[in-house]
Amino acid sequence: MTAWPPETIGKIAASDDFHIAPFRPDGKTTGTPTWIWSVVVEGRLFVRAWNGTSSRWYRSAIARKAGKIDAASQEYEVAFAPVTDQGLNDRIDAAYQAKYGDSPYLPPMLAAGPKAATVEVMPRALDAE
Repeated sequence: MTAWPPETIGKIAASDDFHIAPFRPDGKTTGTPTWIWSVVVEGRLFVRAWNGTSSRWYRSAIARKAGKIDAASQEYEVAFAPVTDQGLNDRIDAAYQAKYGDSPYLPPMLAAGPKAATVEVMPRALDAE
């Protein structure tokens, strides 16, 4: 996988407009885009499923490992990977607190269910496939 260019990841980090759409089983069409929160930690992009691992978009993202996002007024082809590192998940918690600290929806996003459904979103190198 490739890394996000610094300018791109900066725009995504500053934006609160993020929609995720994993591919359907055909690997070409996406599901309905879902608006979710996103955070950046150490130049890497992360999201969590509000409904935990039972979330439809989460299950699709993990099964298909690819899809599209619409972030900072741009569409990107992306790859998805689950986050299992506890230390990284703690830093992601801190990023959620920094970005969404004033929201009443923050505490549930730091709970075990959504935390177990943390996904890294990486730009997909289409020419490498």
